[in-house]
Amino acid sequence: MRIFSEAPADNASLRRSLYQGDVFALGPTTASEALVADVRELLERTLESRDIRHAPSALDPLELFARMGRLRKTLYMEPRFHAHARAVIAAAGFDPDHVAFDPLRLRIISHLGHENPRAAPVYYPHRDTWYAHPQSIVTWWIPLDDLREEETFVFYPEAFDRPVANDSEIFDYDAWVARGWSLKIGWQDPEAGRTARYPRALEPSKVDEGVGFSCRRAQNLLFAGAHYHQTRPQALGTTRYSLDFRVVDLRDEAAGLGAPNTDNRSRGSALADYTHPAHGGT
Repeated sequence: MRIFSEAPADNASLRRSLYQGDVFALGPTTASEALVADVRELLERTLESRDIRHAPSALDPLELFARMGRLRKTLYMEPRFHAHARAVIAAAGFDPDHVAFDPLRLRIISHLGHENPRAAPVYYPHRDTWYAHPQSIVTWWIPLDDLREEETFVFYPEAFDRPVANDSEIFDYDAWVARGWSLKIGWQDPEAGRTARYPRALEPSKVDEGVGFSCRRAQNLLFAGAHYHQTRPQALGTTRYSLDFRVVDLRDEAAGLGAPNTDNRSRGSALADYTHPAHGGT
């Protein structure tokens, strides 16, 4: 796995490199900075504090979940945040007329969150493709703050093109969304982490053996959704926030291009519920 700080000028070359397992840690853009500023403002209002990294510790966990759920729904559903995502995509050289994207998700990694059974699935090592995403997906990750390596996540590059024992066959996309979009986006059910079945690896992994990274606020981290990766547990006394979404170049998907599928047995397709170009074509 190679990590690059600059993207090729040609977007097709960038996508091809991503499908081969390369990772791109691209600098902040005007579009990603505007998105982060907008989300941070919402967080400050939601938490009633400008110190968003420490404010959650003062709230009851269920109250925090309810507040963050309302914010997550706003980010996922409101057209202005779809527009933000399109601007971020275009700023990195992707053509919005040929790209479908899964709308924004806010990720919240709490101090000692790994000790909370409700949050257990957050820390499962996984591939995004195990959730019925196509092999052509590119995962896009944007931090809301400057973060140290121990606050982010790790890749296991040796597993990019080799099978990992897993139970992805339990995931049926149509059945997943039939239970309601609140489970998909995470805005209503605080018990979902205990009761819902999330795909996971069936073999051990060691976070300290993965490839980690530090990052700057509003940076754009791009990687193939087929990468095997895992969120780091943290006990730093702060809350880590990030945004992510997935993009698919519809021309690549139609041509059967994408990262190798070594072990994904999930069923259905999340692509139908992505936000597609206005013209509806490829």
